Amino acid sequence: MDRNEIEALGASLRRINQKLLRPDETSQRTRIWYQGGEPYFDLFVEEDAGKVVWFQLTLRGRSISCNQQTSHIKTGSTNELRVDDTSFYPASKTIETDRNPDAIFIETIREMFRTRAGEDVFDQLSTMLADLQ
Repeated sequence: MDRNEIEALGASLRRINQKLLRPDETSQRTRIWYQGGEPYFDLFVEEDAGKVVWFQLTLRGRSISCNQQTSHIKTGSTNELRVDDTSFYPASKTIETDRNPDAIFIETIREMFRTRAGEDVFDQLSTMLADLQ
Protein backbone atom coordinates (compact mmCIF):
# COMPACT_ATOMS: atom_id res chain seq x y z
CA MET A 1 0.00 0.00 0.00
CA ASP A 2 1.25 3.45 -0.75
CA ARG A 3 1.16 6.36 1.70
CA ASN A 4 -2.02 7.91 0.23
CA GLU A 5 -3.92 4.63 0.57
CA ILE A 6 -2.73 4.17 4.17
CA GLU A 7 -3.82 7.72 5.03
CA ALA A 8 -7.22 7.24 3.39
CA LEU A 9 -7.81 4.00 5.29
CA GLY A 10 -6.79 5.60 8.59
CA ALA A 11 -9.07 8.58 7.98
CA SER A 12 -12.01 6.30 7.15
CA LEU A 13 -12.12 4.67 10.62
CA ARG A 14 -15.23 5.86 12.45
CA ARG A 15 -16.24 5.03 15.97
CA ILE A 16 -19.48 3.04 16.14
CA ASN A 17 -22.19 3.91 18.65
CA GLN A 18 -21.24 2.24 21.93
CA LYS A 19 -24.83 1.06 22.45
CA LEU A 20 -24.36 -1.43 19.59
CA LEU A 21 -21.84 -3.39 21.66
CA ARG A 22 -23.08 -5.68 24.39
CA PRO A 23 -21.44 -4.68 27.68
CA ASP A 24 -19.54 -7.32 29.66
CA GLU A 25 -21.01 -7.06 33.14
CA THR A 26 -18.12 -9.06 34.64
CA SER A 27 -15.35 -6.75 33.44
CA GLN A 28 -14.28 -3.17 34.08
CA ARG A 29 -12.97 -3.00 30.52
CA THR A 30 -14.59 -1.01 27.76
CA ARG A 31 -14.70 -2.23 24.18
CA ILE A 32 -14.68 0.32 21.38
CA TRP A 33 -15.58 -0.51 17.78
CA TYR A 34 -14.36 1.41 14.73
CA GLN A 35 -15.53 0.66 11.22
CA GLY A 36 -13.50 1.63 8.18
CA GLY A 37 -14.60 2.77 4.76
CA GLU A 38 -14.18 -0.64 3.15
CA PRO A 39 -16.14 -3.85 3.71
CA TYR A 40 -14.61 -6.08 6.39
CA PHE A 41 -12.47 -3.24 7.78
CA ASP A 42 -13.05 -3.26 11.53
CA LEU A 43 -11.05 -2.29 14.59
CA PHE A 44 -11.97 -3.42 18.10
CA VAL A 45 -10.13 -1.87 21.02
CA GLU A 46 -10.38 -2.88 24.65
CA GLU A 47 -9.50 -0.32 27.33
CA ASP A 48 -9.00 -0.67 31.06
CA ALA A 49 -9.13 2.65 32.92
CA GLY A 50 -8.41 4.54 29.70
CA LYS A 51 -5.41 2.39 28.76
CA VAL A 52 -5.53 0.19 25.65
CA VAL A 53 -4.89 -3.42 26.65
CA TRP A 54 -5.99 -5.29 23.51
CA PHE A 55 -7.02 -4.68 19.91
CA GLN A 56 -7.96 -6.59 16.80
CA LEU A 57 -8.10 -5.14 13.29
CA THR A 58 -9.29 -6.88 10.13
CA LEU A 59 -8.66 -5.49 6.66
CA ARG A 60 -8.82 -7.07 3.19
CA GLY A 61 -8.73 -10.63 4.44
CA ARG A 62 -5.89 -9.98 6.92
CA SER A 63 -5.96 -9.67 10.69
CA ILE A 64 -3.73 -8.26 13.41
CA SER A 65 -4.29 -8.49 17.14
CA CYS A 66 -2.24 -7.40 20.08
CA ASN A 67 -2.57 -8.19 23.75
CA GLN A 68 -0.70 -6.02 26.24
CA GLN A 69 -0.93 -8.67 28.99
CA THR A 70 0.76 -11.40 26.95
CA SER A 71 3.04 -9.01 25.03
CA HIS A 72 2.16 -10.71 21.75
CA ILE A 73 1.29 -9.44 18.29
CA LYS A 74 -0.47 -11.94 16.05
CA THR A 75 -1.27 -11.63 12.36
CA GLY A 76 -3.38 -13.93 10.27
CA SER A 77 -5.87 -14.42 7.46
CA THR A 78 -9.64 -14.19 7.70
CA ASN A 79 -12.24 -16.06 5.68
CA GLU A 80 -14.16 -12.86 4.90
CA LEU A 81 -13.10 -12.67 1.26
CA ARG A 82 -13.97 -16.31 0.56
CA VAL A 83 -17.39 -17.06 -0.86
CA ASP A 84 -18.71 -20.42 0.24
CA ASP A 85 -21.62 -21.69 2.31
CA THR A 86 -19.78 -21.34 5.64
CA SER A 87 -18.29 -17.88 5.22
CA PHE A 88 -21.41 -16.41 3.61
CA TYR A 89 -22.86 -15.67 7.05
CA PRO A 90 -21.27 -12.70 8.86
CA ALA A 91 -21.22 -14.48 12.23
CA SER A 92 -18.93 -17.15 10.85
CA LYS A 93 -15.71 -15.08 10.63
CA THR A 94 -12.64 -17.13 11.39
CA ILE A 95 -9.01 -16.13 11.68
CA GLU A 96 -6.14 -18.43 10.84
CA THR A 97 -3.04 -17.22 12.67
CA ASP A 98 0.24 -16.90 10.77
CA ARG A 99 3.13 -19.08 11.99
CA ASN A 100 5.27 -15.94 12.18
CA PRO A 101 3.87 -12.42 12.52
CA ASP A 102 3.80 -10.53 9.21
CA ALA A 103 6.24 -7.68 9.88
CA ILE A 104 5.19 -5.75 6.75
CA PHE A 105 1.50 -5.88 7.70
CA ILE A 106 2.34 -4.85 11.28
CA GLU A 107 4.29 -1.82 10.07
CA THR A 108 1.53 -0.89 7.59
CA ILE A 109 -1.06 -0.90 10.37
CA ARG A 110 1.26 1.06 12.64
CA GLU A 111 1.62 3.67 9.89
CA MET A 112 -2.16 3.76 9.58
CA PHE A 113 -2.49 4.40 13.32
CA ARG A 114 0.11 7.19 13.03
CA THR A 115 -2.14 8.97 10.50
CA ARG A 116 -4.44 9.58 13.49
CA ALA A 117 -1.66 11.04 15.69
CA GLY A 118 -3.00 13.24 18.46
CA GLU A 119 -5.98 10.95 19.10
CA ASP A 120 -5.27 9.13 22.36
CA VAL A 121 -6.49 5.68 21.31
CA PHE A 122 -4.49 5.70 18.08
CA ASP A 123 -1.38 7.05 19.80
CA GLN A 124 -1.61 4.18 22.28
CA LEU A 125 -2.13 1.63 19.49
CA SER A 126 0.90 2.88 17.58
CA THR A 127 3.05 2.80 20.72
CA MET A 128 1.81 -0.68 21.60
CA LEU A 129 2.88 -2.02 18.20
CA ALA A 130 6.28 -0.33 18.46
CA ASP A 131 6.90 -1.62 21.98
CA LEU A 132 5.92 -5.23 21.27
CA GLN A 133 7.51 -5.63 17.85
